Amino acid sequence: MNRRVAPEEVVSVLCMAALVVITLLNVVTRYVTDQSFAWSEEISIVLMVVMTLAGASAAVVRDAHIRIEALYDSGSPARRRALRLLSAAITALVFGVLTFLFARMVADELRWAETSMGLGVPRWWFTAPVPFLTAALTLRALWLGFRAWHAAPADFVSTDPALPPA
Repeated sequence: MNRRVAPEEVVSVLCMAALVVITLLNVVTRYVTDQSFAWSEEISIVLMVVMTLAGASAAVVRDAHIRIEALYDSGSPARRRALRLLSAAITALVFGVLTFLFARMVADELRWAETSMGLGVPRWWFTAPVPFLTAALTLRALWLGFRAWHAAPADFVSTDPALPPA
């Protein structure tokens, strides 16, 4: 199987690797010294958010989001196309709104000079990547919808031999 790796998948893997290293260091440090790293919780939360958004974007790229396969696969190519367009539109709308809201949050953190509780560094250091990731997810969903809109009807025919032809 020869497929391209989406940049989102690379980001997800790097975040997961960083989470594993941070957690392992924290566990070993607690075991040896009865103390924990103060910074590990804040950074772990940020890494988890980034990993989740990058993974969601990778799922959009692969058109692999959770859906009711029985409803999708048993339908005609026209219904499959409509469901894919609807899914792309709703995904783009939701993450477009989230992009706006997260950008406002980062702007407020900059404006009010908020700092993180554990490390005392500016909070926007942690939240700044989130609007970019949600914007990337919005663009990926729009691209998926664009491809579905311009796809040939044959692209929506089921290749599953267990299903009857639509």
